[in-house]
Amino acid sequence: MRCMILVKAGPDAEAGVMPDEALLEEMTRFNEALAKAGVLLAGEGLHPTSRGARVRFNGRGRRVIDGPFTETRELVAGYWLWQVRSLEEAIEWAKRCPNPTGAEGELEIRPVFEAEDFGEALTPELREREERLAERGKSPPGRTRT
Repeated sequence: MRCMILVKAGPDAEAGVMPDEALLEEMTRFNEALAKAGVLLAGEGLHPTSRGARVRFNGRGRRVIDGPFTETRELVAGYWLWQVRSLEEAIEWAKRCPNPTGAEGELEIRPVFEAEDFGEALTPELREREERLAERGKSPPGRTRT
């Protein structure tokens, strides 16, 4: 099972305050443990929303909203993608995570849909197309697999 772990933003993250060396060291050790256990698939920190944008949909309409965004408790400062055996295993790993804010913070764990979750709606043809896209996504930028 794959899970996305969302690191919720705090006021410092939204203000662009970078973590200190001690927190970077703790997070690096944690990431190394995840990698050694074969759990870590991906993970990155995100710039503050002042450097981002949203695209809002309304039927066929689209509207671009430039950051920053104010609802800090709902914003994401970073993420991991983990391969785990169960939600319980993901929770155990999350409990081992250094506190990313040093104050009150939160990690959100969300299972990722797998192909079998879509049942018959994911026809063999659609599954094949999705698999080709996934393989292309594994290629280095600017290069496609043949």
